Amino acid sequence: MNAIQMLKDDHRKVEELFREYEAASDSENVSRKKEIADKACMELEVHSKLEEEIFYPAFRAKADEEGKELVAESIEEHQTVKNLIQELRNLNPEDDEFDDTFDELMDDVKHHVEEEESQMLPEAEGLLSDEMDRLTSRMEERKEQLMTSPRVTTS
Repeated sequence: MNAIQMLKDDHRKVEELFREYEAASDSENVSRKKEIADKACMELEVHSKLEEEIFYPAFRAKADEEGKELVAESIEEHQTVKNLIQELRNLNPEDDEFDDTFDELMDDVKHHVEEEESQMLPEAEGLLSDEMDRLTSRMEERKEQLMTSPRVTTS
């Protein structure tokens, strides 16, 4: 597996958590929905850190102006997601606002994934081919660190 496939796998994992959340009926245990939301938020935080710390800088270093704009837009989208995650952490999962905020998070992430997978990642396959092994190793190592740390933060 290379760095690009790692990112795509993360996308699939979060999409699966979104489906689980959507499938949870209103009558289902609120703690189950919160558990799913918390897991999705943690996955998104780890994924964002991998992209922002390792993948985006490598891509930006080799990209043309359009590619650099894609990175800037992606970072803005990450900030929106981070803000929504923070909102969710401050909401009671029993409130309708929790569902509304999580729905907004899902919509924003789905849009981000679609753009990234249709524009940035295909371009990155060629641009980063020379350093893909090194990039993959760095991302795997960092992901392991983030997944075993007590709490990922969105800062």
